Amino acid sequence: MSLTDTQIKGLRPAQSPRKYSDGGGLHLLVSPAGGKLWRLSYRFGGKQKTLALGAYPAISLADARLKRADAKKLLANGVDPAQQAKIEKTNRLVANTNTFAAIADEFLAKVKREGNADATLTKKQWLIGMAKAGLGERPIAEITAAEILVPLRKVEGQGNYETARRLRAVIGQVFRYAIATARVQNDPTFGLKGALTAPVVTHRAALTSRKAFGGLLRAIWSYEGMPETRAALQLMALLYPRPGELRQAGWNEFDLDRGIWTIPASRMKMRREHRKPLSSPAISILRDLWKLTGRGRFAFPSIQSPLRPMSENTLNSALRRMGFSSAEASAHGFRATASTLLNESGKWNPDAIEAELAHVGADEVRRAYHRASYWDERVMMATLWANTIDQLRNGSR
Repeated sequence: MSLTDTQIKGLRPAQSPRKYSDGGGLHLLVSPAGGKLWRLSYRFGGKQKTLALGAYPAISLADARLKRADAKKLLANGVDPAQQAKIEKTNRLVANTNTFAAIADEFLAKVKREGNADATLTKKQWLIGMAKAGLGERPIAEITAAEILVPLRKVEGQGNYETARRLRAVIGQVFRYAIATARVQNDPTFGLKGALTAPVVTHRAALTSRKAFGGLLRAIWSYEGMPETRAALQLMALLYPRPGELRQAGWNEFDLDRGIWTIPASRMKMRREHRKPLSSPAISILRDLWKLTGRGRFAFPSIQSPLRPMSENTLNSALRRMGFSSAEASAHGFRATASTLLNESGKWNPDAIEAELAHVGADEVRRAYHRASYWDERVMMATLWANTIDQLRNGSR
């Protein structure tokens, strides 16, 4: 005989547990303490088994009957309902453990282990922090493209189009890490590539005419500020590295006798060691600098502490004090200036210039060719570029 809600509500506990059947193996177990627990008895693999379905009234009579029907379907398909319940419980626990925040933290730890630069790690942490605000507690496998679009639109709505683009990219990196570690099946950011406003590319300020560049060089060589800052600006002009590569340089990277600066992979954008030939003027500047900072680790220490490198704002601030606006010159702009003038000269293989700039193309063979085959040409280019610097400083065109 089937149970009714009225009957269930009227059941009272006895001194021992009592069962009240609803048919088809479903029954309500009333404990001596008064608890009313749904149970399903069934046979699987020749053995008698019992499946717990939950407590009444949280699981109503109607709910219990639906669960009985679902269990019968599983049995008809040769699946043990109890085993299936365990699998689903495990999946729920895994989903709740594998939140976006948890996976993102794993990803950041991996990035750190791989030796990424501190600046790169800081940027990723900042962007992931923005993503965590809305996605952090969500199981990563349940996150949809529409959910990801919410924080992206928020950033975009503030006019930060480049930040929104980078945020989408780093969220995608977290998802691809989750795919690689078997926590999700796909990356929902892939379909959002065309959803964001494309940022307007703003090139860093650089003086690319010989006359204007000559004026900048004269200002640098006569700069009356800190001698370390003057030396750094002189070397930016002579060597045109990325600013961070120079200001964080340690003295152990320079072989002044052989005229080679070896920048470690950890500080290179492409995470590959990069060697740069040093011209005689560059070596002379470094030897003079050694007298000032050679006792410490950094060639260009911070004025606040010799244990830290020069601030990223120091070089640009010096350019402003010399009268060059942010629209005219920047520390990073020396690279564009050198690239433009070296290419315009027609004296050098464009690939040798790209190799000196540590630019990397898509073709692996070409990359290897850059690193290995243009050294002699780059040594000569460094010398003649130093001569060009000297000529432009003296007003020659």
